[in-house]
Amino acid sequence: MQQKREVKVLLSDSFKELVLEKSVEKITIKQITDRAGVIRVTFYNHFQDKYELLEWICREEVVSPAKILLQNNMQREAVTFIFTALMKNKGFYSHVAHTTGQNSFESIMRDLISETITEYFLTSETNKSAKYGWITTKWIADYYAQNFTFVLISWIDKGMSVSPEDMVSIYEFIAMHSVLDLPKDLGPVTN
Repeated sequence: MQQKREVKVLLSDSFKELVLEKSVEKITIKQITDRAGVIRVTFYNHFQDKYELLEWICREEVVSPAKILLQNNMQREAVTFIFTALMKNKGFYSHVAHTTGQNSFESIMRDLISETITEYFLTSETNKSAKYGWITTKWIADYYAQNFTFVLISWIDKGMSVSPEDMVSIYEFIAMHSVLDLPKDLGPVTN
């Protein structure tokens, strides 16, 4: 099992280097495997395509460690970790954030975050009957994942110039206020 993980790390390191040189769409499996020093079949033993590799990187580097924090009721620390992990590998995530389509970084992160929130709800005491029957755990998870992913992508697009800690405070402020409350609580907003 350890050897399998080592090969995945080798392929992910190769992919991350290539992303700094060209767009994800232009990277081939052959380029990834050549740089990693393995044959193409090795890649396909671990991943279907480069987008599954991108998802694995996001899961391993960003979401899984945050999930552990969340499971230990360290919600703020989990959110902080996500911003910090992205900042730590700023060059890579700045480049992959611009992928588009169904395999985009945005959709990958949204799905991973929704999955994480769903698991958190299902394993915590917060999983109670909803006041409204159509509000499911999955619906709530998708809602918050969509909003959180929007904040992440916006932050990346603006060059990650705001610290992870400040981004957590900004996210908490927005998440805890209704759109009806924001005008009075936030004050004048610039365009």
